[in-house]
Amino acid sequence: MPPFRFHHPIEVRYGDLDPQWHVNNSRYLTFMEQTRVAYLKQLGLFDGVSFFDFGLIVADTHIAFLDAITLNQNIQIAQRVTHIGNKSMNFEYQIEDCDSGKVMARAETVMVCYDYHQQKSIAVPPRWRKKIAEFEGIPAGPSASASRKAHDPATA
Repeated sequence: MPPFRFHHPIEVRYGDLDPQWHVNNSRYLTFMEQTRVAYLKQLGLFDGVSFFDFGLIVADTHIAFLDAITLNQNIQIAQRVTHIGNKSMNFEYQIEDCDSGKVMARAETVMVCYDYHQQKSIAVPPRWRKKIAEFEGIPAGPSASASRKAHDPATA
């Protein structure tokens, strides 16, 4: 598995805590979302202005909570894309304590490319495919046209 090449610091706020004084489980999804947005902005794939042009929607998510995160803990999220498919990508996350290096949680999401104007899934844009594959050092995955040919009974 390629190393994590993207890290994003997260500030743990009082409002992130639950009555047990650790970060509430729902906040992990918010932290991952913040990291995804920062990742796409760094790669020049999202301008951070028009969320209708964001181009991704969460299809599936899994989180393994390994240790509690507390107020004022110095954390960061490491993120990588591990697979680019026809219409989706697999994102992996590792929430780390910056001071000790301890892994606090591991997570993954399947992100589907989505056109919010048309309200439908779309193929991974070639520009996204190229930029992410180059940044991550992974295969660019199937192209949309190759995928359509492979599934078209007329060309089989």
